[in-house]
Amino acid sequence: MKRALHIITGLGVGGAERQLRSLIARLPVESEVVTLTNPGAVARELRADGVRVTHLGMAGNRDVGALPRLARLIRRGRYDVVHTHLYRACVYGRVAARLAGVRAVVATEHSLGERVMEGRPLTRGTRELYLATERLGRATVAVSGTVAGRLREWGVPAERIHVVPNGIAARRFRYAGGARAAERARLGVPPDAVLVGGVGRLVPGKGFADLVRAVAGLPGNVRLVLGGEGPLRGELERLAAGCGIGDRVLLPGECEVPALLSAMDVFVSASTEETFGLATLEALAAGLPVLHVTCPAIDELPRQAAPGARRVRGGADALRAALRTEVERAPCRFPVPEAVHHYDIGRVAGRLMDVYEGAQSR
Repeated sequence: MKRALHIITGLGVGGAERQLRSLIARLPVESEVVTLTNPGAVARELRADGVRVTHLGMAGNRDVGALPRLARLIRRGRYDVVHTHLYRACVYGRVAARLAGVRAVVATEHSLGERVMEGRPLTRGTRELYLATERLGRATVAVSGTVAGRLREWGVPAERIHVVPNGIAARRFRYAGGARAAERARLGVPPDAVLVGGVGRLVPGKGFADLVRAVAGLPGNVRLVLGGEGPLRGELERLAAGCGIGDRVLLPGECEVPALLSAMDVFVSASTEETFGLATLEALAAGLPVLHVTCPAIDELPRQAAPGARRVRGGADALRAALRTEVERAPCRFPVPEAVHHYDIGRVAGRLMDVYEGAQSR
């Protein structure tokens, strides 16, 4: 196998997008990327890595004119494997690959929740379209056992489902005191402040509104930083102002996640429906104490694999109670736990190559 094409819905900063960049750096094949929309920060990073990125310029979910353009691109590239990521790219990419004559099609399901997919409510039509196009591929990758179970419930045959979790390059997130001081200075966080943080797209499913309300009930030396962009930004700013903590809530937008984690004292994943929990693993790799409402990456391992992580109930009141316990302790860093090593990105890339080879051999 020599050439792989990755098709993804967009390349803004998000878990699936960052995971794609990490994987490409470790896959032993020549990889190219097509983004249907939004060639954002991750597209720039991939190009800096030397990866060819093509923006298809898709106008919306019903822009069927993008389909023949994508099929022509696949046909010209003579790829051995086409790998799709995220719902829209999976639907269009599988059809286009079949039109182009490529049979070795693999799709990774990153964001299938119980009630939502990629932040949007699941409908019967969404599921039926997904299942109809799923049959055009040869393998569907689930990023966790939780997602694999949901795919089986939908009706995807078990023999087509392969669990290949997200991976992490732990060294990239290693804590450094110098980076902590520099990032806190950049954010304007006083040295004696306790900085609570979260990372992810600013969308309702991430629970960031509950986190703002939780911090509003904590002492004035507690600050909150939420790294990421999204449609909820303005609403979160108004909520913070209405709670009287507008000056204590920081929304720096798209940023360097390792630097941001170094500045934090406590990491919180307030999402009530995660499919993996990559940001939580990154926080553990940075040595942070972690509170999470749900995180399959941790929940599917023995409890002792992540001693610095604590599962808590969702909602502002429960988050506030859990955070109060954390902020009253002296800030500390934990050793990198076994959970992080379990999801080493090199090991994950090897498992994905096994899926590629199986898809080619069928």
